[in-house]
Amino acid sequence: MLKKLNLNSGMIPVISVVFGLILGAIIMLVFGYNPLNGYRSLFTSALGTPRSIGETLRQATPLIFTALGFSVANSAGFFNIGLSGQALCGWVASTWFALSNPDMPRFIMLPLAVLIGALAGAMAAAIPGVLRAFFGTSEVIVTIMLNYVFLYVGNHLLHNVFSREIMTSMDSTKKIGANATLRADWLTDLAGGSRLNLGIFFALIGLVIVWFLMKKTTLGFEIRGVGINPYASEYAGISSKRTIILSMIISGALAGLGGVIEGLGTFENFFAQGASLSIGYDGMAVSLLGSGSAIGILLAALLFSVLKIGSAGMNIAGIPPEIVNVVIASIIFFVGVKYLIQLILSKRPARKVKDNPKDKVVISEGGEL
Repeated sequence: MLKKLNLNSGMIPVISVVFGLILGAIIMLVFGYNPLNGYRSLFTSALGTPRSIGETLRQATPLIFTALGFSVANSAGFFNIGLSGQALCGWVASTWFALSNPDMPRFIMLPLAVLIGALAGAMAAAIPGVLRAFFGTSEVIVTIMLNYVFLYVGNHLLHNVFSREIMTSMDSTKKIGANATLRADWLTDLAGGSRLNLGIFFALIGLVIVWFLMKKTTLGFEIRGVGINPYASEYAGISSKRTIILSMIISGALAGLGGVIEGLGTFENFFAQGASLSIGYDGMAVSLLGSGSAIGILLAALLFSVLKIGSAGMNIAGIPPEIVNVVIASIIFFVGVKYLIQLILSKRPARKVKDNPKDKVVISEGGEL
């Protein structure tokens, strides 16, 4: 009897990262740059000082939230491409509330501002959730279109609705007060004056909560069940419509929290946006690279942050920082072709182990029984 073992899927993201870095090195060589100097400058710029480490962690924080949001929706069987718009809703709502209530005590203001930002993202995501559940509308098309709707609505609110008292110019609000900021002096000092804020702790708590929700609760089981087979789930008594809407609301709330971190932590204000927030699309890539798992998302977010923050350091080595975008795109590409990687790995020579004369077990190197 022959038993063929599945390859460890955890190898795929690692191999994707390695291949992406190798491809980036090849491109540098082709254009006459030294890849060793380039990558050395990149990692030194991202991790070489307390301030750069703080900025790297700060960059990872909203990515964790948007990646978690994408993961929840993906577990239900569909793609939430609207993370950028939902994050923007969270940013606008939380900042507007904070600026409109400058005298509210901090212990009331901060939880309310965070909650309002999460609710704004949830409401934005509920729209495509309801349309998908009751009308079968493609969530991909709807969420892409809504990204532009929320982008222009946000700019309209800034230019025409926000009180002039909270504005410094037509394109930017004032800074939020100390009662609403996620910055903390002790954390800023620890991180060398970077913009690292309390959001990093919220993100770590979010990882644990979403893991518990998806793995240890009935709702998480229902979300995963609908994602695997909505028809079988309906037969088993699970309402696919309710589950789709709830999963989308949770996804949007998490994305909204990513926007809250940007508004109350990173920038401490809101300003006119020329394009959809990059944390939405980057969060999708982080989730895919991390295979949707909590620890995978954390590691992938840190990797993307290192690449993003460290790209400026490549200028020091005389290498265009755009090459980092090539590396990121390559990593995403190799994640997308994981089945090809699995096929290549499955062709490796196998060794035979005879434990019983009647049974012949073939074990691929690195595989599991």
